[in-house]
Amino acid sequence: MTPIITAVLVLSALSGILTLLLLVAEFFFANYGECTIDVNKGDKTYKVEGGASLLTSLASQKLFLPSGCGGRGSCGTCKCRVLDGGGPLLPTETPYLNDEEQKSDVRLACQVKVRSDIKIEVPEELLSIKEFETVIESITDFTHDIKGLRFKLPEGETIKFKAGQFANLFSKPYEDVKEETSRAYSISSSPSDNKAIELVVRYVPNGMVTTYVFKHLKQGDKARLIGPFGEFFLRDTSREIVCIAGGSGLAPIRSIVLDMIDRGISNRKATFFFGAVSQRDLYYVEEFKAIEKEHPWFRFVPALSKDDSDHPYEKGIITDVVARNYGDMKDLEAYLCGSPGMIDACCKVLSSKGMPADRIYYDKFS
Repeated sequence: MTPIITAVLVLSALSGILTLLLLVAEFFFANYGECTIDVNKGDKTYKVEGGASLLTSLASQKLFLPSGCGGRGSCGTCKCRVLDGGGPLLPTETPYLNDEEQKSDVRLACQVKVRSDIKIEVPEELLSIKEFETVIESITDFTHDIKGLRFKLPEGETIKFKAGQFANLFSKPYEDVKEETSRAYSISSSPSDNKAIELVVRYVPNGMVTTYVFKHLKQGDKARLIGPFGEFFLRDTSREIVCIAGGSGLAPIRSIVLDMIDRGISNRKATFFFGAVSQRDLYYVEEFKAIEKEHPWFRFVPALSKDDSDHPYEKGIITDVVARNYGDMKDLEAYLCGSPGMIDACCKVLSSKGMPADRIYYDKFS
């Protein structure tokens, strides 16, 4: 072994030992005491025990910031302005913050530790986010890997949300998972159905919350939800709408369509393109076909990308199906929901057809 390789290995080992010692020291000796969180220049103030993340500390005081990943730093949604006391910007935050956000002191609350008094700013509407202790009213198997859940709210409670928004569902400890955790799921029901919440959950292999839902959650169980969150909702215009979704991305589009019906919005054409791999991945087809028959302004277009059997649906990947259904799209607006790859591909197609970027609204699943 050469001296250079030996030196590199020694330095790597020393670095690892030093990092471990720092973590141990912080765990056993760091005592930050009581810290004050000042929200929106004194509108709210909270006394918390120092040492936890800002996201967790705020949640302990029933102030809930959006978080699609449960605080793992992988979704970039728990943003707020940290005016004082947040420490330096971390490398784990920079991928999720653009230059303007970084200059404006925007931070990821899950990455900021509360080690001293801290001053933050959050959007006013987040102060009204609520926590609900619900009961599972029903669980429906939509496909081989997608379930529909209906949560009944406590007696006398209601939820107010915009069609397209999401809620965080918490799992309970199970098997080797010792702590509860949460993930974000779009609300699929109409805002008028305000005494219950419906979510669509797609199974993710080894996903902590989806594993809990698919293997442990039962009808009649209690479940904790927090919401609503999100800026994905129908804008108040008169433009024709194009909706595109895949998999569980159907959920917020369903909520938007049901809300349009409930509010009597019949002056806007709306086409919903739903992309799936094969027929076994389709669900809610009969409901959307019934809506299409009853409401002339609505059109439902399922498309199968890898099913060569004889079926009545469009064939091909969803972007190709959308492209061949439209010429000029400069006067339309779009609502997209699904995986990042699908969203990016759809944005390219819509832009190539003349749709302005500021009329393309989307919810990327993390």
